[in-house]
Amino acid sequence: MPVPPASDIAFTPTVKNIQSARGSREAYARQEARGGFRTAIDDDLAAFLAEVDTAYLATTNALGQPYAQHRGGPKGFIRVLDDHTLGFADYTGNKQYISTGNLAENDKAFLFLMDYAHRRRIKVWGRAHVLDDGALIARLMPEGYRARPEQAIVFTVEAWDTNCPQHIPQKIDAADVAAEITRLRARIAELEAENAALKGAAP
Repeated sequence: MPVPPASDIAFTPTVKNIQSARGSREAYARQEARGGFRTAIDDDLAAFLAEVDTAYLATTNALGQPYAQHRGGPKGFIRVLDDHTLGFADYTGNKQYISTGNLAENDKAFLFLMDYAHRRRIKVWGRAHVLDDGALIARLMPEGYRARPEQAIVFTVEAWDTNCPQHIPQKIDAADVAAEITRLRARIAELEAENAALKGAAP
């Protein structure tokens, strides 16, 4: 029996019927012929994750009720554990534990990763588990980050894909803007001092 393409994780028969009705099925069928979405964590995804400081984790409870929660930290807070596994420290928050409860009932999960500065986004489908493993939590905790880790979330990647940049607004991180302003102010001060020195040396 042929192995279904990885993109079938998102392209259900109903989705494919809608694609056919709206004219996009042929293009996605060509992608499916090549295996569909990527399934292993390659250098491209690892490099993207190294720059990610914000993500959205989507889960669903046993009744099918969806929930999406923001996860953030220093760039690279989502770590690559192996070719098919990601992990990140889960910090103490408002103690609602909706994602934790959902994953206890249904381990299917989805990560939506955004890079607003470069207008890039990546979608990751898989299964996630919450682990209370002190050694793993310590391994995943970003060095010097002032947050209290409560548990670890380990995400097994089943498929991932990129989105086009259309309609993504470009947003620059405040820390990056502040650093550039500081650099420009220093350069302006340098040029002003040079200009003053030249004026003083003029006859």
